[in-house]
Amino acid sequence: MDILDRAQNIEAHHRALAIASARAAIAAGPGQEHCQNCEEPISLARRRAVPGCRLCINCQKELENERT
Repeated sequence: MDILDRAQNIEAHHRALAIASARAAIAAGPGQEHCQNCEEPISLARRRAVPGCRLCINCQKELENERT
């Protein structure tokens, strides 16, 4: 195993840890009932589809548009 193989293994390990951490951070429940930004109700269908959601669909879209 050369240095590139070791670096690749380390990177894969760190990626796996980051994914596990992100999954653990997602709440297991159906999510909040009201958006943390606009305080509008979050539909039950969205809360079931996206466990742990904290934003209504409109605020989530705005957030994703800001990132791009």
